[in-house]
Amino acid sequence: MVKRNLNDLLYFVTVAREGSFTRAASLLGVTQSALSQAISGLEMRLEIRLLTRTTRSVSPTAAGERLLNAIGHRFDEIDAELDQLTEMRDKPAGTVRITCGEHVLRATLLPKLTPLLLEYPDIKVEFDINYGFRDIVADRFDAGVRLGDTIDKDMIAIPIGPELRMAAAASPAYFAAHPPPRSPRDLVNHNCINMRMQTAGGLYVWDFGRRGEQLNVRVDGQLIFNTSPSMVDAALAGLGIAFVPEEEFAPHLEEGRLMRVLDEWCPPFPGYYLYYPSRRQPSPAFSLVVDAVRYSEVSPRPKLGGRIRKAGPRKRTSAK
Repeated sequence: MVKRNLNDLLYFVTVAREGSFTRAASLLGVTQSALSQAISGLEMRLEIRLLTRTTRSVSPTAAGERLLNAIGHRFDEIDAELDQLTEMRDKPAGTVRITCGEHVLRATLLPKLTPLLLEYPDIKVEFDINYGFRDIVADRFDAGVRLGDTIDKDMIAIPIGPELRMAAAASPAYFAAHPPPRSPRDLVNHNCINMRMQTAGGLYVWDFGRRGEQLNVRVDGQLIFNTSPSMVDAALAGLGIAFVPEEEFAPHLEEGRLMRVLDEWCPPFPGYYLYYPSRRQPSPAFSLVVDAVRYSEVSPRPKLGGRIRKAGPRKRTSAK
């Protein structure tokens, strides 16, 4: 049996995932020239092109994509097994990469992880602030954080907080000039602060529910953001009505800087979950992170396919 050079295969996987010889060389700690020669040598031995190179990017060919899918996760499994060896040390070590939103990072993850990081100085956590639905497997994250009803079924999901409610709110100055809406349908006559969804690219549809009735409202306004903290700032400035999880409004509502409306139309829904691939072999550092952020006072994971409403017959209507 002919022995293969596993370094060349690792080099190929890294370049294919990063889409760049420069980034791959930096991660691997080798020169771009050496990396390029290794990939060229691998292609010559296999007698097939694995990567398509242009002046701006590098991408796998059909053969390269097949090879990447076949062996890429094997290197991940090797890394995970090596991380397991830290169980033999006095202190777990390693880096845990998590992609999440800014608010849940500040309000939930950092407070929960602070005691862990102080106790285990060899554990590192890297956060990627992103509001799109990142592919944590393809992008090589250890875990991600999403709302419980948006997680793929093949993922393990760990609750990290209680149920949430949405809230519609604006400043007292705004409502001094505009009558508060009595129904979600009234929002079409208001200056609403919109959110552009990073994954789908469309505007977020405001979703309300009351006594089994669901109502989706497509609002309009002068401002569109792609992050919720900016929406809160705009509401505080009197620029319209914003619609975000109520915990992001909480201090401003308590101190009177914002006024909430349509409260009875905002039922609870599953909160934030930490999720990761079911086939992942957790390292000791990752297991400690999961235990640190876990929220125990929660009902079993909800079924997927939409926010949970109260039991009873449902009637869905929409307002444009």
